[in-house]
Amino acid sequence: MQHLIIRGDPGIRRDAVIEYDGEELVCFGINVQGGWHGPDEPQLWCTVGTEDEREAYDKREYVPHWLDVDSADAAEIEVLSEKGKLTV
Repeated sequence: MQHLIIRGDPGIRRDAVIEYDGEELVCFGINVQGGWHGPDEPQLWCTVGTEDEREAYDKREYVPHWLDVDSADAAEIEVLSEKGKLTV
């Protein structure tokens, strides 16, 4: 599990499935930043992980401050599912 800061909005919301850095990840939670006084484009601050880590996220069996943080542009994210269900 890690935090992923996405610069721009690739059109995803909670429970979306994305591919980033060659790995398929589920967006467990997303906070949108930059609505009022932020940068020109929004930033999505996502808690992402594999489906195997969902139970740990749901039960809060992790320390958010200890998660690794990575950032990427929206163009670097491949959206497999915008919200929880795979698109074909």
